[in-house]
Amino acid sequence: MDLSHTLFETLNIEVEEAKKDYVVLSMPVNATVHQPLGFLHGGASVALAESAASLGAFLNVDADRYNVFGIEINANHVKSKREGMVYATAKPIHIGRMTMVWEINITDEGDQLISTSRCTIGVVERT
Repeated sequence: MDLSHTLFETLNIEVEEAKKDYVVLSMPVNATVHQPLGFLHGGASVALAESAASLGAFLNVDADRYNVFGIEINANHVKSKREGMVYATAKPIHIGRMTMVWEINITDEGDQLISTSRCTIGVVERT
């Protein structure tokens, strides 16, 4: 899977581990993902979370027959961060034929919880 020229590249997201039931992505916290006051932007955290869930969902379908799309995500941001790294760990709660639900926790390098999300992914047959 080529991640160049995607949001992964824009936000410097790296795939640390990618399995059907466990995905870990990393993202540096720097000016690229800051809000105006110099903290990690909640939208960047949500983008990281949905990216982890989408990658996990992709690994659970036949990519020649199906596309996956995020159809809902929620997030609770519980701690701020100015610099360093964050890691999104995604685990499936439900793997169905038409939808999947993933839980994503974003932690920092000290394993402190930064944000927690739940993302619903739609599975759509290619036409």
